Amino acid sequence: MKRLAIAALTAGLGLAAAGCSSTPDASEHAITVSTFSFGTEQFNQVVVQPFEKATGIKVQVETGNNADRLAKLQVNKAHPTVDVMLISDYFAALGEKQGLFDKIDAAAVPNLSKIYDFAKSTDGYGPAYTFQLLGELYRTDGITDPQKAADWKTLWDGGYKGKIAVPDMAPTAGQLFLSATSDVFGSGPGDVESGFSNLTQLAPNVLKFYTSTTEVTSLLDRGEVVAAPALDSFAVDLVKAGKPIAWAVPAKGRYMATNEAQVVKGTAHKADAEKFIDFLLSADVQSKAAAAYYDKPVNKDATVPDVLTKVAGDAAKDPVAAGYTTLDMAPIVANRTQWVERYAREVSSK
Repeated sequence: MKRLAIAALTAGLGLAAAGCSSTPDASEHAITVSTFSFGTEQFNQVVVQPFEKATGIKVQVETGNNADRLAKLQVNKAHPTVDVMLISDYFAALGEKQGLFDKIDAAAVPNLSKIYDFAKSTDGYGPAYTFQLLGELYRTDGITDPQKAADWKTLWDGGYKGKIAVPDMAPTAGQLFLSATSDVFGSGPGDVESGFSNLTQLAPNVLKFYTSTTEVTSLLDRGEVVAAPALDSFAVDLVKAGKPIAWAVPAKGRYMATNEAQVVKGTAHKADAEKFIDFLLSADVQSKAAAAYYDKPVNKDATVPDVLTKVAGDAAKDPVAAGYTTLDMAPIVANRTQWVERYAREVSSK
């Protein structure tokens, strides 16, 4: 699996470091970048090494899952050892609330003017550099009508009992699917009472509440399930391999998640950190990242490879124009712990 597909769901259990072993001090033109614990070789080839060559700034890479990396940042809040953190939107919002991230100087990141508005922070924090779309991953020999695959309510059809997989609340897709269900059956993504009520009704149809990319793609590949709410990136390798699998943009309930590039508050290398973020947002780097590991670009001038549009259509290029929206993180940050517990109690345990 490529980097982005795993990014959405795989949780590494520890932190690892690549590159030099010491933390850069304030006198050095060097930064530490914290990122996901997979695809580091491709990330180094596409982003880190070209950045070092272009700027002369050395980069140390630390890796790990979202929760562990944010926890480490909290422990080291008074004396941060990281300068830039690449992290999913929920954890970015949580870090902002905890005072772990700093606002950026827009003048120091000129490529901000080249990215889509949805990728820009309304509060002046770091931007999103890629996005993931929620839709229905399905077997074309199990659901032959694309319009039926695009209707979330199809999952509630009794004819598919025991033939679907649904994300647990822990992965990125879990929160997105709760919000989509709340929208389709209720008054909007914030109507979680309607969302939970209908997910409880869906539970008897579910063969597996999945927690990883490989788990759900394997179930589909083997034909054990015919459909699953999932991120678009999960479909790319399956489609490339010619499997009878497709991914549908939902008719209603179109929500997306983002990964963000945040400057750590208290860094002694803020100017160099902002240069790294600007480099990450450049059309050239965004195009190469999309080709190498499926990070869909937010730079309007970047090239989106055909394999991504084959899966998600125009939504892979301009998700907002295709009807996708990001979620309001404020209520999610305030309630997610409670929602995860409630999901386990009322939905996935049924």
